[in-house]
Amino acid sequence: MKPARKLPPPLFSARCWACWLVAGVLALVVASFASLDLKLASFASGEALASMGRFVREFFPPDFSAGFVRRVVEGAWETLAMSALGTLLAALAGVLMALPASRLNAGRGLARLLLNALRSVPELVWAAMLLISAGLGPFAGTLALAIHTSGVLGRLFAEAIENAPPGPGAALRAQGAGATRVFLYATLPQVLPQLMSYTLYRWENNIRAAAVLGVVGAGGLGQLLMFHMGLFQMDKTATVLIAMLALVALVDGASFALRRWMTRQ
Repeated sequence: MKPARKLPPPLFSARCWACWLVAGVLALVVASFASLDLKLASFASGEALASMGRFVREFFPPDFSAGFVRRVVEGAWETLAMSALGTLLAALAGVLMALPASRLNAGRGLARLLLNALRSVPELVWAAMLLISAGLGPFAGTLALAIHTSGVLGRLFAEAIENAPPGPGAALRAQGAGATRVFLYATLPQVLPQLMSYTLYRWENNIRAAAVLGVVGAGGLGQLLMFHMGLFQMDKTATVLIAMLALVALVDGASFALRRWMTRQ
């Protein structure tokens, strides 16, 4: 006798909490469209499309003169340096804050509160506040990236440390090793590839953030972008945008290649 075939579960069940959650999210999306004055008809009108077309045509041809390209390359290098140094400082601070923020530490509540505070403030706000003390230029942007990213990496690092297999650490503790040696010789080697992957991913994000930080005068390509866009020099603005796209693509490719290389080790 063949066993009875089970019917597929219903798409919605009154006892399914996930179904109610999805329904609630859909209701919020519908309510958002209903409450916002989105004027989609005006956006897609012929007049609006013609205005956007005229605006886009002003970007061509980009300014590729030798003097301006040199300035753009210097700005790109400044943006790259800001993102790399800010990410490096954030990774070091993240490791230091991840240890007290993990559940292996009894007083993790205060450390997690600090991490939440650091990452809840956007980089642009940190840069605007730091410009008062650090002044205009890349120093304020680098510090802003480091402060915000340390909150993000600290939380990710803490979770990686919590999920590390406890066996090697327990074996070292049984031999009388202290907490520092247990972390350096048991926990860190297990989680290091994951920490590096998180750091590289945040470096990709910080490249984009560093380009935006120039809006508040934090140097790099963003500062060039705001300057020339404010003067309606759209040909120069197009060159800066091309440099931003190239820089982001370069860093994304390098980060992806490094992550692939680490997973093969």
